Formats: sequence, structure tokens, C-alpha cells
Amino acid sequence: MNKRRKIVCLIGLSCVSVLALAACGGGGTSGGGDDKVDTSKFSVMTSNKDAAIEGQTLEIAVVNDSPFAGLFSPILSKDAYDTYFMAPTGFGTIYDMDENGKIKDGGPANFKLDRDSKTGTVTLRDDLMWSDGTPVTADDYIGTMKIIADKDYTGVRYSDITDVVGVEDFHAGKADDISGLKKVDDHTIEVTYTDVSPGTELMGSGGTLNYVVPYAQLKDIPVKDLESSDPIRKHPLSFGPFVVNAIVPGESVELKVNEHFYGDKPKVDKIVLKNTSSDAVTQSLQAKQFDLVFSMPTDSFDKYKDTAGYEMLGTPEMSYSYIGFKLGKFDSATNKNIMDEHAKMNNVSLRQAMGYALDQTKVGEKFYFGLRTQANTLIVPAFGDLSAPRSMIPGYGHEADLDKANKLLDEAGYKKGDDGMRTDPDGKDLVINFASMSGTDIAEPLSQYYIQQWQEIGLNVKLVDGRLLDFQTFYQRVQDDDPGIDVFQGAWSLDWNPDPTSLYSESAAFNMTRYVSDENTKLIKDIASDKSFDDAHRKEAFLAWQKYASEQAFVIPTLFRTAIYPVSERVTNLDMGNTASAYDVWSTVGVSKADR
Repeated sequence: MNKRRKIVCLIGLSCVSVLALAACGGGGTSGGGDDKVDTSKFSVMTSNKDAAIEGQTLEIAVVNDSPFAGLFSPILSKDAYDTYFMAPTGFGTIYDMDENGKIKDGGPANFKLDRDSKTGTVTLRDDLMWSDGTPVTADDYIGTMKIIADKDYTGVRYSDITDVVGVEDFHAGKADDISGLKKVDDHTIEVTYTDVSPGTELMGSGGTLNYVVPYAQLKDIPVKDLESSDPIRKHPLSFGPFVVNAIVPGESVELKVNEHFYGDKPKVDKIVLKNTSSDAVTQSLQAKQFDLVFSMPTDSFDKYKDTAGYEMLGTPEMSYSYIGFKLGKFDSATNKNIMDEHAKMNNVSLRQAMGYALDQTKVGEKFYFGLRTQANTLIVPAFGDLSAPRSMIPGYGHEADLDKANKLLDEAGYKKGDDGMRTDPDGKDLVINFASMSGTDIAEPLSQYYIQQWQEIGLNVKLVDGRLLDFQTFYQRVQDDDPGIDVFQGAWSLDWNPDPTSLYSESAAFNMTRYVSDENTKLIKDIASDKSFDDAHRKEAFLAWQKYASEQAFVIPTLFRTAIYPVSERVTNLDMGNTASAYDVWSTVGVSKADR
């Protein structure tokens, strides 16, 4: 799957992969040791050049240690697993993009921006049809935005469209329509923005809305009930190469060829995607049960790297794992994050100290075979010079610095007692509740390593409920601002727009730390402003925000990563690095023989 086409979403630590860590330099672990992988040698394209044969089924494993949520709509989906299952359907994505993530002509829709008038023109192709044979129209585009702007909307995409004129008035009930949307004809929409930036022309946030849903199918369902409705859960329509044929909730999805797809007919008749646990996936490969695996754990790379009948493709991931600190709540009435100045973790020295106590470099080298590296910033390296180099922002965890961590806590008034544990600056007992996800069989040792390191600097950190939480429970409680969570370990899968608005702004539901400040708002708005069309200004704006975010440490990035995709040698014409068209990936991939 083209990772760069996905909507920003949550991923589990089994996607990031988790590791055993008794001690970074010691034994008793399973992982990479000194067998560091040269990631530059991975190919993104299958080596099989044989012609595809007819009548075949492509079988894909989606590694997930929880049942998938099954929110099969781009406006409601919140995690990467649902997007994996829906990727061959196109998942409502209406644009193609170039190698830099910029929208280009030739996809389901074209887009043209007029900076002077702050308007964009969306032109849907005339032959674009939903899988039930009805046309995709301007009403779908406008209706999609109205659902997201509805006061009863239960998803997390609202901050993606607030740059469109009239969205906030519609959301507040002050208008019956969104004034910034004009239906020119059945296939053309004019969008007026409050402001435009380079992100407006990228696949991501900025009000461009790069996906649509079948509004005629959904319009009579109350917005608050969409998540539980059959058109979302059981019968999602699509306009990509494939369409849903059958769903076993939480377990599998069977896709068939979409007879109404405008492009070339796919080379396989069916695609079957199965939810597969991290414990079982290696054995499944050895039994040759799958043609392709998404989110393959990398901590066990040595156990499957030489599996007979498979080749290993690899690509840099548009993702990172991180440690987040709970600092407030999300107010759904105003769609804003509200900081709590009395929050337990609302002390920058405490947050920084917890970052300095960890050694992410050794984690990546010794337990991920070099497939993970310490993340120094919240902008991934794939964004080129917009991502701050380590020489400018070293980040946290390049190596453990317990002396610096202890000094920060001492100076901030966190005093150690006779038991070696610290009190808060008011002299009260300090217990920090840490939420982390279950995943591979070494998820527990990873969380214990973190806790151990934090205890080394006198912080009494305990797992929430005394255990790891499954993926769905974890994110539900984090998103709901469970007061029993102080610190959490999560991960992001990103789109191709580096603008941090959708993740860290005041209005972002995905801003799950709930951090808000005037300076943060100012810096993010500068990134998303018209001034950023100047390349030099844009670079400086991104670097300024990254420096601020690192200093404030409301989120501490931990690891960047390389994704590994085991692919059966019978698979032909699969390009995991394709940035031109996600539709091309699924309409051209095939298999060259009946057996694996």
C-alpha cells in the first residue's frame, strides 16, 4: 500500500513494534543485537517480472493484536488498521499526488488553487462512479464537508476543514449551508478559504478535503448514528479498483473487483485481508498462507527475514512513535483543547526529565536491527529540509542522561524522600500513571524498561490498571481524556502534509495531550499561512515550531522507523514506494502462479 496516501491516523505499538529490554547493554533480550541491517539495500518493488495470471486471489495479513474497529469511512476512521483493510477500495481518496505529496491532475479529481482569491476549484472526472453505479458528484463533496462540520459529528477530521469559509458558522448552527462551498455544476466545486498555504495543495489538511463519502447513501442517517450504521460497517461504497464483498467484523474483509472503476481492470479477482496477531504472523509466513503482510513486527526480523518463498521489501515509514503527557481535555462543544494549569504533568522540567531518562538510540540499534532510529523531532525525515537535523535539535533519548534528568527534577522542586521516590513541588506524593499498549510478546518488557528508567530518577511510575491495554481500549481511553492516564505511549501514521495543524493545534481532536499555548498557536498558524509559499520562510517556520515543541516536550518523539513488507515470490508488479497513484498499485498488482 502507498503509505503516503493514508489519512493521518493512530497506529499501535505492534506496528511500531515493541521490544524486550532488560538493560540496553545486557542480555536476556530478543532483538537485533549487533546484526544491524543496511536499510539502503531494501527494494520497494517486487523482483518478479512475470505476467499475472487470471482468476487469482491476493491474500494479505494485517498484523493487529486487537479486532479491527471496522469504521470503513475516511471521515470516521481513526486508526491505520481500518485504512489497511480499505486501501484497495481507494477509501474515498479523490486526488493523485507527485513525489512531493503535491496534488496533481489525472486522478479521480483535479484541483487548482488561486492564491490571490483564496479559492480552489475541485473538478471530479465525469466517469467517476460509486460501486453501486451512481455517479460521484459535487453533492458528495459538499455533503461530506457538511457531515464533518455537523455539531453531532463523532469523528476527528473537523480541524481539517476549518480553513473553509463558513464552516464554523455551519457548525455553530448559524447557517444552513457552508458559504465557502459553491456548486458550479455536477462535477465542479469552488472552495473559498480563510487563508491558504502550501499545505492547501498537498495531500493532507488545509481545507482541501482529499476524500469524499457517498452523501446520498448517508444523508438520511443522523450524523451521531453514522458510526454504527450499515453503510459504514457492512456495505461501504467505493470508487477505487475494489469494493467490499464481505466483512467478518474484527476478523477479515473480502474485496471483489469494482465493475464501475474508471481505470484498468485489476489483475486479481479478489483480495482477502485477515486480521492476524503478531504472535501468529511468522508461523503464517512459514506456512505460506499470505501473499503480503502489512505492519510486520521488526523486533523479530531475524525470525522471518529468510523465509522461503518470500522477499522482503522495505521503505522509510511516514510515522513515528512518541510519549505524550496529558495536560487537559477536549471540549466537544467548542471543538477545542483546554489546558489544565493544575495537570500533574504540566511541568516542562518533569516532561523533559522523563525524556532524558531513556536511551532510544540503543533501543533502535540493539533491538530493532537498525530498523528503528531515535526520533529527534515531530517532523519525519521524509519531509527533507523541513525536518530539523539532529545537529540543530538533538531531541531526547539520543542516549540516556540520568544526571541531566535528576538535575532538572531537583531544580524544579521534585524532592526525593527516604525511599528514593520524589514528591511534587508542593511536597505531595507523586504517582504517575502510564498507559501503554499490548502488542508482541515483548511489549511488557518495553514498558517495564521505561518504568525502570523513570524510577532511576526517582519517579514513581505505574502502569494504568497494572497492565498493558489492547489497542482499541488504549486509544479510546486516551481520546476520552481518562483522568487515570497521565502519560501514554502512542504512534502516528502520517499523510504527506507536514503541517502540524491536524495533530497539535488548539482545534485538533488528535492533539491528545491537549497542549495549548499562544506561542504554539502562533507558530502553527505561521506554518499554515500565505507567507509560507516562500520556501525560505516555510523552512524557518517549521524549524521554529520544532524547536519550540522540543523545548516544551508536550510530546516526546521516540523512534523513526523502516517498514518491512514480506511479499510472496509469486506476486508481480507491486510497488510499495509508489507515490504517483494508490489506485495504480491495486489495479496493476497480480500473481504469476497459482501456488505460493
